[in-house]
Amino acid sequence: MATKAVSVLITGANRGLGLEMVKQLVEASRDVRKLFACCRDPDGPRAEALQTLAKKHPDVIVVVRLEATDLCSIKQCAQQVGSVVGTGGLNLLINNAAVAVRTTMQETTPEELQHMFSTNVMGPMNIIKEFLPHLRAAAKASGTPGMSSCKAAIVNISSILGSIEGAKESYATYPCFSYRISKAALNMLTLCASEELKKDEILLSVLHPGWVRTDMGGEEGEIDATESVRGLLGVMASLTEKQNGGFLDWKGRSIPW
Repeated sequence: MATKAVSVLITGANRGLGLEMVKQLVEASRDVRKLFACCRDPDGPRAEALQTLAKKHPDVIVVVRLEATDLCSIKQCAQQVGSVVGTGGLNLLINNAAVAVRTTMQETTPEELQHMFSTNVMGPMNIIKEFLPHLRAAAKASGTPGMSSCKAAIVNISSILGSIEGAKESYATYPCFSYRISKAALNMLTLCASEELKKDEILLSVLHPGWVRTDMGGEEGEIDATESVRGLLGVMASLTEKQNGGFLDWKGRSIPW
């Protein structure tokens, strides 16, 4: 993934795409120095596969509790990660944790929309803000010009359903009202943050993983997690300042906003 050993943090790392990212990064790459695998309940039954993987790679994987809707949890996680990475900082932050429901506007409750925003928008924003010192440290420590995922980068996993331009074609088949709105907001958050942080040479991009056969994507998905993550990691590895603020799919193709 990189030309030098890097530190990576992944949210929602206990299942689906997050777990597959952890697996591929540690098993197919020697370039990851530390991988912080974050999830809501590291000791719970839904994290058993992650814990098993962590035991196989104890020198690389660090399992950390992080609840994306809890600012205190995010702050504690950032402190824990900072104590490990030190002045070398955090090279790559992948905001993967998210929730989704398939409801129409008429079926959506205010509580559902609030929960969607808390997890899919507010969570990534707070995570970016709390980990920003570690990303800045990585950018400073790299000693290399430009932007890349092995220097200092934030990748937000979004969805093509967050494309406003594409909604007219797909809404009737996949309404997902509150999910679409939250992902469109995440896309705007990423674009604004990319402008704000480019002076720090921290790269930000939004990636669509494809329609994946996971708990969230459903059994009818077009690709499996292995194929999606292989593509996503390849795209991440190729990111430069040209893709800063970009919206790309798992094959590296641009998606209209």
